[in-house]
Amino acid sequence: MSHRSARFPGESFLAGVAFAVALVFPALADEPGGDREAGKRLAGQCRTCHGMEGLAQIPIAPHIGGEPAVYLESQLKAFRDGQREHEMMSIVARGLSDAQIADLAAWYAGHQIEVELQADQAQAPAACVMCHGADGLHQVPDAPNLAGEANIYIDTQLKAFRSGRRSHDIMSEIAAAMTDQEIRAAADWYADVKITITEVE
Repeated sequence: MSHRSARFPGESFLAGVAFAVALVFPALADEPGGDREAGKRLAGQCRTCHGMEGLAQIPIAPHIGGEPAVYLESQLKAFRDGQREHEMMSIVARGLSDAQIADLAAWYAGHQIEVELQADQAQAPAACVMCHGADGLHQVPDAPNLAGEANIYIDTQLKAFRSGRRSHDIMSEIAAAMTDQEIRAAADWYADVKITITEVE
C-alpha cells in the first residue's frame, strides 16, 4: 500500500519546489463543500469517460475518484471559463454552475483511492514527487493524483505544459526542462502504479 516517508534523490531541488508550492497553494482546503448526492446525480454525464466511481473508462481520460475537491473544482471552472480547453470537457463544463461544480467535486472527492507501487520508490521521478508523491497520490490540494493514469494521458499533459498549450505556475517550468524520454519515463512510472477506487460511505 502507499506510504510517504522515504527520501528521494534531488532533494535540494525539491526543497525549492516545496517553497514555490507553498507560495502558490497557501492553506488550500481539501474538504469538499458540495452535496455528494446531488453530485452523484450529475455524474451520470461523466460516467462514459470517467466512470461513476471516477475510474477512467478510456485511456485519454484521467481517473478522478479520490482527487482533491479543490483540484476538481478548479479544473471544471477552467474548462467552463475557457482557461483550459478540451473538445469534450469544455462543452460539458460550459453549462455547470458553481454549485453544480462543487457537487460534482464532492462526489468524486468522496471516493477512496488505494495504491500499490510496483517498483522501488527511490527510483520515482524526482521532479514529480514533491507534489504528486512517489506513489502518485497528491501532496498538495491543487495537484492531481497520477497513480494508475494511462501513460498516454500523462505524456500528453506534460507535453501540453511544455509546449504552452496548458499553463501552470509550476508545471510549465518543470515540463519545459524535460526531454521526451524523461516525460515518457515519468508517464510509465505512474502508469505502473496499481490503484483501487471505492466509494466512501
